[in-house]
Amino acid sequence: MALPGLSEREQAGCRQILEFLETEDLMALTDTVTNRLVHPESRREAIHAILVYSQNVEELLKRRKVYREIIFKYLAAQGIPVPPSSEKHLLIDRVKQYWSGQLTTQHASESGERKPHQESHEERQKSPQDDIHGLGEEFCQWFFELLNSQHPLGVKSEEKWGPQHFWENAKMKLCYNTLEKNTEEYVGAEMVSLRLLSLVKEEYLLFNPNLHASGLKCVMSRHGLVLVAVAGTLHRDNTCLGIFEQIFGLVSCPVRANTWKIKVVNLNIVGQNALEPGMQIEKPSIKYETNQLQELYDGKELGV
Repeated sequence: MALPGLSEREQAGCRQILEFLETEDLMALTDTVTNRLVHPESRREAIHAILVYSQNVEELLKRRKVYREIIFKYLAAQGIPVPPSSEKHLLIDRVKQYWSGQLTTQHASESGERKPHQESHEERQKSPQDDIHGLGEEFCQWFFELLNSQHPLGVKSEEKWGPQHFWENAKMKLCYNTLEKNTEEYVGAEMVSLRLLSLVKEEYLLFNPNLHASGLKCVMSRHGLVLVAVAGTLHRDNTCLGIFEQIFGLVSCPVRANTWKIKVVNLNIVGQNALEPGMQIEKPSIKYETNQLQELYDGKELGV
């Protein structure tokens, strides 16, 4: 018997997709979908509640916790090839086609694949950098919101800050120029996580990234490392202390389906009294071009 809002085929497919979620994300998604009215004691109960309270497939698959990578992984498991650069809404369309019987694995490998494949291919050829830029923007929104939430006066986040967001061999280089230049280096997920946490929790700093075109640049290396460079202003209370420029190296996690983990962090802080004459502090920008970001990786300057 199909659950309300979902056909039997959709129910089975959604159940398979939800099985890919980490338990923590699954419970958080249950809270969102049920408006915290249901408190499951197991993964099975959580999945059942999510299916019952979801009005339709699109509503469920568009949820933030149902990551693009999870839908991609599901399609791959069904033998349906899609370009790795496909945006989430295109993956959802492909899933809906598959469940409605318009698309099968045989169609996917033969004539029925032509039109959808052509559309996805054109999307990829039209703006391959847009996908990377979108990933970088989404990552920065998530990262700085979570980091700033650790401030004693910050708005608390449901998500936990910690080393789980970093690779075990993550590296961080911190340069700050106030009255004099200083450089610190850290190795390991725990150390990198704690140092970033201390900037906000103990030094009371707040990061205000400029996610517009001039403040955010992203590029993917031929080895799959995504470099995200972002600039912004740094604040304490109501005072702007200066600007920051931060470069992240992100690597997709092959085991967990929930997006990317941080491999490298380069953080450069320039105090207001150390700014170059004429530099505008209102809209800090990234000086690197995308090809220069690529050279940073190729030249191993990021320590990857």
